[in-house]
Amino acid sequence: MSDIGHVYLIDDDESMRTSLGRMLDEVGYQVQEYASASDFLEKSLPISPAVILLDMQMPDITGLDLQKQLVSLGRKTPIVFISGQSHPHQIVQALKNGAVDFLFKPFNLEELLQAINEALKFDKQQFKSIAKEIETKKNYDLLTPREKEVSALLVKGFLNKEIAEQLGISKATIKVHKARVIEKMQVTSMQDLVKKYLEADLDQN
Repeated sequence: MSDIGHVYLIDDDESMRTSLGRMLDEVGYQVQEYASASDFLEKSLPISPAVILLDMQMPDITGLDLQKQLVSLGRKTPIVFISGQSHPHQIVQALKNGAVDFLFKPFNLEELLQAINEALKFDKQQFKSIAKEIETKKNYDLLTPREKEVSALLVKGFLNKEIAEQLGISKATIKVHKARVIEKMQVTSMQDLVKKYLEADLDQN
């Protein structure tokens, strides 16, 4: 995870790329420039925190089409669209698909920096959330099949006695399984366990 904000600048207008790239570099961002969406797809590597500064109207793959491809690839880098002219339905579609902002050319530096900073802040939070989810799933994989059964019933609010009856084992054994679940899932309370289950969608396992 990079400590400095990273900007992927995708625009087929060379003069726009050059001026924007220089300006963003001067204020401290790490900038990578791409002349087309296909060039970005071929050469870029995921970095966080980052933002994609994306021209809407491009000849090979439009900004909207690139956004759809990134969604299908599971690539979650936030997007700020820039455009000289766009139809209202394109703007609505871009925002529906998760774009964090939409700027019309010409825009001022303050507008641009505010949009980029908001996108980077969002990406940092997103990165932390994904990292927590991965850790939770890793801990969950340490549970035995029986511990997974017990934990699933615990998060649904069943008491030890009720779980013992459902699984056909003793209440004392349930207490042992519960203690191991709490230890392996690295939680200190049932509330924390439920929260982790919900955040990582463990009830789908």
